[in-house]
Amino acid sequence: CGMTSELLALSVLAVFAATMWLPFIIGVNTAAPGSPAAIRSGDFTRPADPGLHRPWVHRAYRAHLNLLEQAMPFAVLLLIAHILGVSSAATVWAAWIFLALRLAHALGMITGIAGFPARPILFTAAWACCVVIFVEILRLG
Repeated sequence: CGMTSELLALSVLAVFAATMWLPFIIGVNTAAPGSPAAIRSGDFTRPADPGLHRPWVHRAYRAHLNLLEQAMPFAVLLLIAHILGVSSAATVWAAWIFLALRLAHALGMITGIAGFPARPILFTAAWACCVVIFVEILRLG
């Protein structure tokens, strides 16, 4: 059992998810001194409410959380498929489309370009990719 295309997509997603803290922390650390969102010198005990940050910083925070919400079930499904030896054109396409949708969702959310209904459509399409993988597990597993 080597690296399948699906596991490669999952690996890229994992690195992406592990990197998604950067936009938020950059935003936090560039808040105007004295603003409600600014970090007081050396005080990291209670981070500021994300809603106090500039809109793009708050969206970056939400984009990261939203990515993690879907990444975990996606990862579990792909790992189950891998353990069972389930790999098909459908699982390969679903894995890579999921990754592309999650990248588009994060970029659209952070920049503010993807509002309603784009973001819910991207989220729902990514969910559908998870369903495809699940169906393939049931069908081939």
